[in-house]
Amino acid sequence: MDSKTAALPSEEGAAANDPAAPSARGRATSAGPFPVRPPARGEPLTEVAKTEPAAVAELVARARAAQVAWADTPLQDRAERIAKVKQRLLARAEEIATLLHRECGKPIEEAALAEVLPNADLIDYWTASIEELLDASPVDLDPLAYPGKVGRIQRDPRGVVALITPWNYPVAIPLRTIVPALLAGNAVVFKPSEITPRSGALVVSLFDGLLPDGVLSIAQGGSDVGAALVEADVDLVVFTGSVATGREIAVACAARLIPTSLELGGKDSAIVLGDCDLERAARGVVWGAFTNAGQNCASIERVYVERAIADRFIERVVALTGQLRPGVDVGVMTTARQAEIVRRHLEAAVAGGAEILAGGAPSEGSLAFPPTVLRVEREDTPLLQEETFGPILPVLVVNDAEEAVARTNASRFALTTSLWTRGYERAHALARRLRSGVVTINNHGFTGALPAAPWTGAGDSGFGVTSSPHALAELTRPRFLLEDRSRARSELWWYPYTPALRTIAFAMARARGGAGLLGRIGALVELVAALSKRLLGR
Repeated sequence: MDSKTAALPSEEGAAANDPAAPSARGRATSAGPFPVRPPARGEPLTEVAKTEPAAVAELVARARAAQVAWADTPLQDRAERIAKVKQRLLARAEEIATLLHRECGKPIEEAALAEVLPNADLIDYWTASIEELLDASPVDLDPLAYPGKVGRIQRDPRGVVALITPWNYPVAIPLRTIVPALLAGNAVVFKPSEITPRSGALVVSLFDGLLPDGVLSIAQGGSDVGAALVEADVDLVVFTGSVATGREIAVACAARLIPTSLELGGKDSAIVLGDCDLERAARGVVWGAFTNAGQNCASIERVYVERAIADRFIERVVALTGQLRPGVDVGVMTTARQAEIVRRHLEAAVAGGAEILAGGAPSEGSLAFPPTVLRVEREDTPLLQEETFGPILPVLVVNDAEEAVARTNASRFALTTSLWTRGYERAHALARRLRSGVVTINNHGFTGALPAAPWTGAGDSGFGVTSSPHALAELTRPRFLLEDRSRARSELWWYPYTPALRTIAFAMARARGGAGLLGRIGALVELVAALSKRLLGR
């Protein structure tokens, strides 16, 4: 979704004087293009300073210098330091929620529930489990074929991680990478969205005094700063944002053989089956569509409901949507650019025959986009093909679950899908046929807050993984370490290559299954004779 990228064209801003500004390890150097008008109105936002693109390489160089010593710091020490962030986060809960309300326009309750409390669980999970998750694992080696040899796999840090995140969850999303990346021994250079630079600075400030200088730094700015970070001497790029920008990052990193972790949005569907708990399904779908004003990669942007209950379900969804209070239950949209995209999608759908059942477009220029429900017949419209990222809920009637699964899988996005049914066995069977990286039954979207559950997708949703031990596959790299305790003068397969060695090789092939029973017995006899010759150096 273009609006989700952290590399948007810059908006008007002013000079730096932000109480949430980072410490000297990542301080910006000049006035930059950051918004000062809060989307929910009120007092102007504090000014923020921009990091010059030319200064990004220096931040990365300092991170690289600091990372070596940080990785050598005992893991328990790293965990104890980062565990202290939990108390700081919770102690500043109201400050964080208020800033998110002012900078993003989301309700304060929603900010606290989505971006403060789950991150306390995140810190608990990673600091409690990281030692076990990074523990070296032994590799079984055949003692006859490889005598005296012991092998193990350890997980080493990537090095310097470049983290670029969007504005829709500007505290929660970066912490999902920063916490495990630091615990794994990486240094992180973090570029928040220029739409929410103050939230990004606050995230970094939670670690003040806990980390060596340079281990965590912030680069404030727009697409030019993001590009400079991707092009710098980093070892991994973690990006959440638009498909277009994600592709550009993937190409740039591929040219330098640098791994990437990309989460690029969704067009999530809810499949509502005839045997569902209709009241729960309607309430869950309404929340899943309109939380954070629909500015969520896991927002429900398509509902496929079985014909048998379609009229009753739609009626209830419309009634519940009408009960949502503007500015209380549903906040304003964060940017005018995004509101305009949502407006265009809505207008195109209506022009194509969609019927508005609740809500509708606000007055021109307003960010207070009301929750809107439509009944849609055709899918050849941007509202059903592209990520809308706004408070629009299209409902389509299908004949059965088979049709709903087929339509869900036809999308180029495959992030999350929810199934609403009382038939759990059937739901599990349907889930196995969905392309989505996350499937929920009788709930939607909240699993991004579960630190032990992987958050990932396929197709244009990207292939990155955050949360769960699976995230460490990206934040670390496996290193195999072999110890050879053999006292033999030479290995069997070392020089010189001789007729006896050739006999051994082919006799081993027959003995290990390349011949029948009698052939294997004969091969063992050959092996004994040839090994004796080999031991004598022949």
